[in-house]
Amino acid sequence: MNFLAHAWLARHGSDDFLYGNLIADGVKGRDLSDWAEATAQGIRHHRRVDAWVDRHPRVLAALQRAPRAQRRYAPIALDLVWDHFLARDKAPLTEQQLLVERCYRLLAARSAPARLESMVPSLVAHDWLRGYADFDFTCRAVAGIGQRLTGPNRLAELVPWLYDDYSALEHDFRQLWPAVHEELASDGASHQP
Repeated sequence: MNFLAHAWLARHGSDDFLYGNLIADGVKGRDLSDWAEATAQGIRHHRRVDAWVDRHPRVLAALQRAPRAQRRYAPIALDLVWDHFLARDKAPLTEQQLLVERCYRLLAARSAPARLESMVPSLVAHDWLRGYADFDFTCRAVAGIGQRLTGPNRLAELVPWLYDDYSALEHDFRQLWPAVHEELASDGASHQP
């Protein structure tokens, strides 16, 4: 659910490629033949980044610090926390403003996959990508996504941990973000359509 991080990593590609990165969490399965080729490449790029990030030692360390009962849901919360650090640190930059507007334009103009259909209009209307700069907003978004899941809201239960572990999470992000860029540069994935 880290729209902003994936947007940053796909920003030099075409609109179709960026759009694929933005909607990938809502696309199920390996068959991407219903999507334009550049959009399918964006979806695959997003998935490759997610798989790499999920195995990164800083992410694994953060997950070990999460409360055991909610640990299964912690990756979702961490995605939003990574977007928080990006939004907070890059918020005054013109490039970020232009990227956010580009994302909103694409998301508003194109249909979202069914799994994201109800969330995307709210994301655009309530300016989530800039809102993530405020950690309280980010934590409300974490809890809000938890309301969409069945059963008890395990994501909301993670919010106190996110506040308590904020400094360590920031340290994790400071190691993770440059490492993602290095990985993409080394495999050529940063030069997409």
